[in-house]
Amino acid sequence: MDELTFRAKDRYHWSWPFAVVAGIAVAVAGVRVVHDFGTTPLSWAIGALPVLLLPRLLARASWSTVGPAGITFHGAFTRRGRTYPWHEVRWMEVYRQETRFGTYRTLQIHFADGRSRFLPGLVQNHSHPSPDFEEQVYRVRNWWHLNTDPAGRVRPPKKFLDLPTSRLVGLVAVLAIGLVLPVVVLHRW
Repeated sequence: MDELTFRAKDRYHWSWPFAVVAGIAVAVAGVRVVHDFGTTPLSWAIGALPVLLLPRLLARASWSTVGPAGITFHGAFTRRGRTYPWHEVRWMEVYRQETRFGTYRTLQIHFADGRSRFLPGLVQNHSHPSPDFEEQVYRVRNWWHLNTDPAGRVRPPKKFLDLPTSRLVGLVAVLAIGLVLPVVVLHRW
């Protein structure tokens, strides 16, 4: 089997219509800020822009390889990367999130130490359609199945933070109301 390489920069392509609309919006906002507040806030905003864009640029520079040694995650500044041997991989699943813009899917890898990571570059969503997403997931799972013992493939228990965001927010809101409301009612009596 061939070694698989997933580079985020191959998947994330620039959308020119979005760039034009965003550029016009930023220019209009900049003119408005200069008109209302002067050039100092605009200078601060321009200075903060690289800091705000840094996570996106670092994510775009990340990549991963899947091969006989295991799964190797490469960051923006690392050449060798961090290799997780196959015996450390406990479970793989497609992470799916519904957003306002459609469905976001990527491959989530769970390790023996309890951590999990998403495979950089293997993503499917509205702005980055990947027609071969299912095939690539199948190929990664083939590597995993060929290099691991079936007894070592154990699905990890769900963690609190694995709940979908809306459910997590609802749960926290219900708990907060359940704790705060009795205190307020008892204090008023």
